[in-house]
Amino acid sequence: MKHEWRKKEKDIYLPPNKPVRVKVPAFKYFTISGAENPNDDKFPDYIQVLYSLAYGVRMSPKKNIAPEGYFEYTVYPLEGVWDISEEAKMNYSGKLDKDTLVFKLMIRQPDFVDEAYAKFMIEETKKKKPQTLLDEVKFEIIEEGDCIQMMHIGPYDNEQQSFDLMEAFAEELGAKRVSKIHREIYFSDPRNTDPEKMKTLLRFQIQDS
Repeated sequence: MKHEWRKKEKDIYLPPNKPVRVKVPAFKYFTISGAENPNDDKFPDYIQVLYSLAYGVRMSPKKNIAPEGYFEYTVYPLEGVWDISEEAKMNYSGKLDKDTLVFKLMIRQPDFVDEAYAKFMIEETKKKKPQTLLDEVKFEIIEEGDCIQMMHIGPYDNEQQSFDLMEAFAEELGAKRVSKIHREIYFSDPRNTDPEKMKTLLRFQIQDS
């Protein structure tokens, strides 16, 4: 049976549009890091290289290169962990300058993908769809642990409203946000979605006060 993350992992990926607490276990990812304004022309290249790998794994049975234990599944959504540069932190004025953003973009992989197969897929993709950024892709296991998350409805520039709600909810639980680093999981394509209707999962790590 095909693994549909929207149906079987709702607690991880489909929270309500209000804050909830969640425990996020270790998952496997293709990741790529950079320092780029997401509105710059080069930024989509980071996304493209991750999707080329993700769909390479998904379609591997058709090329007779599927890994052991392969099962049908829906490709996971794009995720991004966002921060600002160290220099920007020292001179932060309370207003975000997107040119100072640093990020790690990623797409989760099923459990049957291991480091050896991930490296194999990167090399296969270099042969079929050569891209300079493939050399910067890593395979990582990331565990977020105890978090607050919610579904943000609306433009990216309005996310602070949701973060304020999330931080207040954490305080009610007797917890606090670990850092200003946060994760976004994207369910809408900004190229063809009304900004007011865009859906983005927001998440940050917490610890008990």
